[in-house]
Amino acid sequence: MAESQSLASEEVQILGKTVQELALNPENLPKSFIHEQGGAGFRDALLPSESEGIPVVDLHLLTSPSTAQQQELAKLHYALSTWGCFQAINHGMPSSFLDKVREVSKQFFELPKEEKQKYAREPNGLEGYGNDQILVQNQRLDWTDRVYLKVQPEDQRNFKVWPQKPYEFRSTIFEYTKKLKLLTEVTLKTMANSLNLEEDCFLKECGEKYKMFLRLNYYPPCPMPDHVLGLKPHADGSSITFVLQDKEVEGLQMLKDDHWFKVPIIPDAIVINVGDQMEIMSNGIFRSPVHRVVINAEKERLTLAMFHVPDSEKEIKPVEKLVNESGPELYRPVKDYSGIYFHYYQQGRRPIEASKIELHMK
Repeated sequence: MAESQSLASEEVQILGKTVQELALNPENLPKSFIHEQGGAGFRDALLPSESEGIPVVDLHLLTSPSTAQQQELAKLHYALSTWGCFQAINHGMPSSFLDKVREVSKQFFELPKEEKQKYAREPNGLEGYGNDQILVQNQRLDWTDRVYLKVQPEDQRNFKVWPQKPYEFRSTIFEYTKKLKLLTEVTLKTMANSLNLEEDCFLKECGEKYKMFLRLNYYPPCPMPDHVLGLKPHADGSSITFVLQDKEVEGLQMLKDDHWFKVPIIPDAIVINVGDQMEIMSNGIFRSPVHRVVINAEKERLTLAMFHVPDSEKEIKPVEKLVNESGPELYRPVKDYSGIYFHYYQQGRRPIEASKIELHMK
């Protein structure tokens, strides 16, 4: 009882201030944000070489029957089975539109606090404007303010927490969602093709009642970048995730072979990564990468992440054609994976571990 009261008291204290406000008083940062095991390693991640780094995949070539298409499919397969992600170019969204998406997002975070608070999330809710939820005792908090919105299905949009300012915010996000819906279909089909599965295999596995969630992330500068994180190390609970990076400030890092690697900024590219539910569906062939976000001491950073989440009523399990003697079933079936995801995340744990089947060598 005492622990829950202490937790509630801390939540009131922290949630009463945005990270933007805390950044203005750097001499007294709440300990909930401090990672004692920090150090310069947070920012001194490796920069992968062009030949061995995160692959850049041309989506136009992926959908254009040719010899080049087969080469691009092979590159996609390699990317998702090693890095668990790739940088997508030629995805159909012009630079001017992506700049507009970034701009309306930035304009929202520049609004007065009173205006932003109109769209604040409920204390126990997910959607709306706010910062990190406090779900467990002694939780390390993320150095970020965010807006989290369910954008798909359209009839489930909760406009109470959708910003009305800036003026073009809603119309721009509507258009961005529409474009990413199309990109989701293309991506899931090409992922199936790379595994020699029926083209609509993963689309069917995710179900017609899939959901899409958009998260706008604002990372203020912090004078202690060696001891705070914008996002704790985690893997996504989605099927796939689309990340529109900041145009100038790096921060996203991927864990591979026990080393952290920077995800370089490629103008107009969309970072697409595998989520846990796709790892399960692919029977472990595609890897859901652990990643984190580091903070800049002097510059703000803004990104958008769109999560494609399978129908919570569908049982997610390895695709039958990917289970055989040489590739035994590695995961138990799961339902409503995202329903348990956030509690695991705040504890620094991965719910996919509970789904793994231990194989005993004969």
